[in-house]
Amino acid sequence: MSNGVKGSERTAETRNGQPPLPAVSGDPVAGTSLWQDAWRRLRKNTMAVASGGVILLLGLACLVGPTLLFAAAGYDAQTQNLAQGPQPPSWEHPFGTDFYGRDLLVRVLVGGRVSLSVGLLSALLAATIGTVYGAVSSYAGGLVDTAMMRVVDILYALPYMFLVIILVTILGKSLLLLFLALGAVGWLLTARVVRGQVMSLKEQDFVLAARSLGTPGHEIVFRHLIPNTLGPVIVTFTLTVPSMILQEAFLSFLGLGVQPPQPSLGSLINDGANQMLVFWWTLVFPGGVMTVLLFALNFLGDGVRDALDPRMRT
Repeated sequence: MSNGVKGSERTAETRNGQPPLPAVSGDPVAGTSLWQDAWRRLRKNTMAVASGGVILLLGLACLVGPTLLFAAAGYDAQTQNLAQGPQPPSWEHPFGTDFYGRDLLVRVLVGGRVSLSVGLLSALLAATIGTVYGAVSSYAGGLVDTAMMRVVDILYALPYMFLVIILVTILGKSLLLLFLALGAVGWLLTARVVRGQVMSLKEQDFVLAARSLGTPGHEIVFRHLIPNTLGPVIVTFTLTVPSMILQEAFLSFLGLGVQPPQPSLGSLINDGANQMLVFWWTLVFPGGVMTVLLFALNFLGDGVRDALDPRMRT
């Protein structure tokens, strides 16, 4: 009897010539979200992870480095020592001193803090304006969308830096007004990206369901559409930050950005360019920090873009 049962079991297992199905446990299969998949892909990108580590180290150094150097050696970014004058790099001053005898390491760290702050705040302002503008334009559609995007086209046709210089000249030369001017002009790309995303999202079932329930248009835009565009917005933001830092450096190089005695990487590079034939270190170290920072930000931005691309399977 037992042999018959076993034989019938074997017959059932090999029915239709197929191997037996594996046993299914009662535990549910764990799913992963878009953000978990993106984080997994980002961690596999060695260059992006290394760039993130470099940015983190530079950010921490710029944040706490000046305070530690002042507590340990009494160096600050503005106190002049004309008797000492410009000195090459040494154990006492690893980056040397500038023309006025100020420690260059402290000034580079403070300048990096200023440049990072301007870049992050300007990119955040640009992302906010562009996201809201593009989402409202696309959701409204029709003549409203046409009129709003023609404004974007007109601004695109004008030289970007020319607009920033005009705004800086009109608003004044201060750190707050500088990042406002950069952010007020740098939102155009984000607006176009978000508009394209919302064009495909506003006909999805969840939006149609919300509309059929009588949900107001502003709630649909801010509660349903904009949260679903955060992936492209984050990618655009990470690629906008180095651009904003570079624009700030250019404006400071022209004397329209951060004003003395407050240092920034752009103003330090400008000072070093005027003295590089004699005091080479005043250009090499600020320029080197700027180069490393921009490379790291761009590599991280590329990594985030690849990680948030659902077509990537690596």
